[in-house]
Amino acid sequence: MADTVRQVHLKVKSQLDRVGQVQLWFSTLCQSLDEEYAWIHYYRDRLALALTEGFTNAVRHAHAHLSPDTPITIDVALHHHHVEIRILDQGHPFNPELVPEPPPGALQEGGYGWFLLRRLADQVSYHRLRDGRNCLTIVKYASCLVQA
Repeated sequence: MADTVRQVHLKVKSQLDRVGQVQLWFSTLCQSLDEEYAWIHYYRDRLALALTEGFTNAVRHAHAHLSPDTPITIDVALHHHHVEIRILDQGHPFNPELVPEPPPGALQEGGYGWFLLRRLADQVSYHRLRDGRNCLTIVKYASCLVQA
């Protein structure tokens, strides 16, 4: 059996008011999953929040100076023991290593996105693709729930 069992894609305009469309699309995807992917339901809210954070960051930061019609592509690859969400944008790249982690107990406006993503997922990576797009990858593993 192949590792990647199901892949779905969404292309959406780079507009903050499209976040509802992204959330509904992801929710509908999660509701359509059969018993083989039941473990994802335990992480659905966490993944939806990570997806929302990644999408809004792409709109607000990467596409800040681009046309609102510039597309952002979201790919979800469902595997037997993990799910991978990729958010692809066409903006300027950034170096996540330069994003400081907010100090414990700090109340500041903004700056929590990258920190939050790393807490919601098992793996988070960001890199520039050869085609000039940026790719944020969010991975969540089934972990012990697969064994249950």
